[in-house]
Amino acid sequence: MDFSSGRARLKQARLAGDRRELYPHSLQFYLDPPTENVSLVEFESFAVDRLKLLKVVENLGVSYVRSSDSYKTKLGAELRKLKFPYKALAEDDYEARRKDHISHFILRLAYCQSEDLRRWFLQQEMDLLRYRFNELTESLRQKFLEHVNLPFEALTARSLPSIQSDERLQPLLNHLSHSYVGPDYSVQKNTGKISLEQIDALSGKSFPLCMRQLHKALRDNHHLRHGGRMQYGLFLKGIGLTLEQALEFWKKEFIRGKVDADKFDKGYAYSIRHSYGKEGKRTDYTPYSCMKIIMSNPPSQGDYHGCPFRHSDPELLKQKLQSYKIPPSGITQILELVKGMHYQLACQKYFELMHDVDDIGFSLNHPNQYFTESQRLLSGGRELKKEPSNSGNSQQKNNSQESMNSNSAPTSSNTTADAELEGLEAYFTED
Repeated sequence: MDFSSGRARLKQARLAGDRRELYPHSLQFYLDPPTENVSLVEFESFAVDRLKLLKVVENLGVSYVRSSDSYKTKLGAELRKLKFPYKALAEDDYEARRKDHISHFILRLAYCQSEDLRRWFLQQEMDLLRYRFNELTESLRQKFLEHVNLPFEALTARSLPSIQSDERLQPLLNHLSHSYVGPDYSVQKNTGKISLEQIDALSGKSFPLCMRQLHKALRDNHHLRHGGRMQYGLFLKGIGLTLEQALEFWKKEFIRGKVDADKFDKGYAYSIRHSYGKEGKRTDYTPYSCMKIIMSNPPSQGDYHGCPFRHSDPELLKQKLQSYKIPPSGITQILELVKGMHYQLACQKYFELMHDVDDIGFSLNHPNQYFTESQRLLSGGRELKKEPSNSGNSQQKNNSQESMNSNSAPTSSNTTADAELEGLEAYFTED
């Protein structure tokens, strides 16, 4: 007789029992942090997937009534797609429950580091928990509440001292709280297809408000301080300006102000070449995402960079929107979103109002995404046509280097780029 198969079944049954004991319910209050070893690959993939989920929770919470069928259907689909628990009666979803548990605590560490981050994280997690709790049957709700006894214990932040000493984890946690999980727009397939003569017109119809503000300030003052030059310069690179076009664009504008041609060539030109990867470490620098603009390097007096929805006085923001012919009802909606700290959704509403559409059908996470989607909408889905340029196209990259599409999986390359941007800032310190 073969006893080996019987022993294997007993071992499998014991393992299944241990798993059920570890996660007896598909819903949890995350009372105890995980104690198992987790690989760095799993650490980052779990965190990114939960961040994607919470971004969807935020977007749906503004776009739909939370008890509506559309809200529940779309959120349920996202849970299934990202492999988080979604069936109240499922008993074979140990891996999904484990991922749910571990990813929650990873983002806790990432989002406990400031009041703004904590408030955003708590709001999305509460909405997610409410949805999942409401999906339980009455008996399962009661069993769950009996199991957890509704205790409460604050402040993940106490774990920070030990976490901060781990040189592997802290950079990942810092990056997650500013994380952007879409294409990075570091390489743009439309390189050289936009002429300098088009920029003024494009700024009025296809630039997000942050870049429209920077463009106007540059035209008015013939100068931008280093924060503005970095934010706007990398955006222009992302929409397709070649290095030669960028040098011509900035030089023409700066010499109209107080910077002579010689000073520009000796100082500012180097920093532009550096941002295109032609100097220094030869890094192909990435245009800033919305989260990076919102969460880092806030503007001070005389600056024009940053996110207008995050950093502008509400009354000044209202006046700016009025000057752009946004209707009063739309301004009220935008200001309500700003009040609730939904800055990216406020920009998304601005996009809808500027383009006269009810629902753009995507989550807005990047200024260059705003530009790309605007151009696609205005051109009826066609790509930008080749435009004549005085600067030539010698900086075009070959087809194998085209940017990732909107479904590209996120990588950790942004982490490296963010770190290396700190070095680039040194070349922009001259005002």
